[in-house]
Amino acid sequence: MPRRNRVDPWGDLVAHPARGLFTGNRGCVVDDHENVVRHHGTNLLWITCQVEFRDWRVGLARPRRWTPLFFLDDAVALAAGHRPCSTCRRFDYVAYRNAVSDAAGARQPLSAADLNVRLSRERLNRGRGLDRAADRKLWRAPLLGLPPGAVVLDGERRPCLWDGDVLQPFGFEGWGSAVQAPDDPVDVLTPPTSVAALSHGFAPVLHPSASRSHQSHP
Repeated sequence: MPRRNRVDPWGDLVAHPARGLFTGNRGCVVDDHENVVRHHGTNLLWITCQVEFRDWRVGLARPRRWTPLFFLDDAVALAAGHRPCSTCRRFDYVAYRNAVSDAAGARQPLSAADLNVRLSRERLNRGRGLDRAADRKLWRAPLLGLPPGAVVLDGERRPCLWDGDVLQPFGFEGWGSAVQAPDDPVDVLTPPTSVAALSHGFAPVLHPSASRSHQSHP
């Protein structure tokens, strides 16, 4: 597969052949010359989509149209502030929506707009520019109280997948070997809304390199 520029879900522009299990949408991030110039568009709709759906074809850098991003798996996409798409991932979207609704004690399922607003409040502090890593909203929690599928920072400030027992550092081609967990509490990258979804029955699709089977499969 040829190397292509893409937007790192953690906020940096990278070049790498690994595509991951999902694509996603956070608006147009390129200018009229197809150069990546922003971290996200103005729409609150940040979704995670199937790489293939109904033979649809989308250009990788179309000016004034949404720009496909690529995610290793659901854990990465959720940590980046995205949720499952209600069109191409309908089953996963309903499971996510219902899990968040249950966690919130809602009498009726939350709307997609409700989910978008919740996630937008939890993603980023005010800022601008292409690199928004410093603007990420982190929150603190005891590691053992987090559900499998959450992404946290280890002692070296690397994003790591928590599977309920061990931490695995993120890599573009897969999750790495288990590393020592830092002292509690830990900094959590996955927004509270998505952690609530994981805690209330949403089963994330994880990359095969994830160490345990707390996952569904694409």
